[in-house]
Amino acid sequence: MVHKVLRIHPDDNVLVALTDLKKGEIIQFENNEITLKNSVSAKHKFTITDLDQGDQVYMYGIIVGKALSPIASGEVITTTNLAHQTATYTGKRKDFKWNAPDVSKWKNRTFDGYHRPDGQVGTANYWLVVPLVFCENRNVEIMKQAFVEELGFAKPNPYKSFVKQMKQLYLEGDKEGLKQVGVETLEQVGEDKLFKNIDGIKFLTHNGGCGGTRQDSEALCALIAGYINNPNVAGATILSLGCQNAQPAILKEKLANIDPDFKKPVIILEQQEEGTEPQLLTKAIQSTFLAMTEADQLERKPAPLSQLTIGLECGGSDGFSGISANPSLGQVSDIMAALGGKTILSEFPELCGVEQELINRCTTDENAEKFVRLMRAYAASAEAVGSGFDMNPSPGNIKDGLITDAIKSAGAAKKGGTSPIVDILDYTEIVTKPGLSLLCSPGNDVESTTAMAGSGANIILFTTGLGTPTGNPITPVIKVSSNHKLSEKMADIIDVNTGGIISGEKTIPEMGDELLEYIIQVASGTIKAKAVLLNQDDFIPWKRGVSL
Repeated sequence: MVHKVLRIHPDDNVLVALTDLKKGEIIQFENNEITLKNSVSAKHKFTITDLDQGDQVYMYGIIVGKALSPIASGEVITTTNLAHQTATYTGKRKDFKWNAPDVSKWKNRTFDGYHRPDGQVGTANYWLVVPLVFCENRNVEIMKQAFVEELGFAKPNPYKSFVKQMKQLYLEGDKEGLKQVGVETLEQVGEDKLFKNIDGIKFLTHNGGCGGTRQDSEALCALIAGYINNPNVAGATILSLGCQNAQPAILKEKLANIDPDFKKPVIILEQQEEGTEPQLLTKAIQSTFLAMTEADQLERKPAPLSQLTIGLECGGSDGFSGISANPSLGQVSDIMAALGGKTILSEFPELCGVEQELINRCTTDENAEKFVRLMRAYAASAEAVGSGFDMNPSPGNIKDGLITDAIKSAGAAKKGGTSPIVDILDYTEIVTKPGLSLLCSPGNDVESTTAMAGSGANIILFTTGLGTPTGNPITPVIKVSSNHKLSEKMADIIDVNTGGIISGEKTIPEMGDELLEYIIQVASGTIKAKAVLLNQDDFIPWKRGVSL
């Protein structure tokens, strides 16, 4: 049955429009009639009862805002009549009991992954090249030009041929032909990889490693160590200038902190020691090539689903994200927790307003206290530079129904499902415990996905209602659409569509199962996520306190 409106929680005093509604339309709800005072676009909300100035608005059963002026029953809520407001939070207030889902059909399922000596299992097999300082970005790019095409990892660029054709038509004076030629007419070239068991060689660049604060350089080294440790990485080549803050010794220390017996091959070369640029690059390229011949010997073998570490992300969210896509991820998270796998929920600015619920789900008082400490410190650092969590929603979020940060956060938190929270991680800390962990990171899509891969995610699920191409260099990012329209409009970036939940065709448990089946295929290498096909390798280290 197709419904026009939805009340998410019994305590809510607003309804969500599931389709466009017209001014004057009468909505039947719980034996009452609500006459719409405005036209209400799909994804937006309108009030069930009259609200006075200062009254609180509830969604998902929590406070998400306060009325700036009287709001009549049937009136749409907007940034002009509603302001961000949340409830206060403290330590654990009550015991938490969890009803785990039935996972009997998943217990014997496996994926084909790359088994590492430390017991981790990768969903991919990458070699990593990364600088310790921005001064080496150019050398990393030169290595990329030398390696990628020759080893068969280059993706065909149809736009290059497109420009070549237009150039020729222009020289021929064919102005009409210039208007007719298109990319879709160009032939696509397939891959011809030299190393059949290596998924790619990934070249990361960044603007850190020197200048800034010493803490930023420490965090960068910890992040790079996390990327090297990630089960999807076979080994790494590290380029250092020599005089920068982010010293090789710090990187080695961070690797030892992760595992004192760290065994992956790590090649570290310092330009000021090697001499000329040709000497540095010749040595870097040769040693990397030889190391990759060894990495190519590893083959995929079956592994239990408990070896998956799944990052839970949202970006370009809309008013349906918290109803369809995010709860579908939550279903997957709960299944993984019941199977002994690991999931990561990050984006601390987008947990604003749901803190108490998350605190109550923490398995220990220590974790609850750490979460409170990190949240308050992050909020304070944002306020210190004249910002705040209330400024987190983007113009696109607001346009599509996420009026306050609390509304956005309440929906975003649904990605974490309902399971106990087993660990609280600060930025760059590694996930080690089976179950759901919270990771302190910005809400910025790329900074957050960068953080989750650095903390050990070997798959990332990424929900979107507006559409965003975000990917990651070493971890497959599976894009999950909240609605049918987006899935059809931007099919080149969307992997799974949960719009059937909105239209009434699917349930959340059904979509969770469908999504997990897709994850198994991506983790086994039988399907490539759209972001991988597009070579969308986004990597942005977090400079603490600067970003929401």
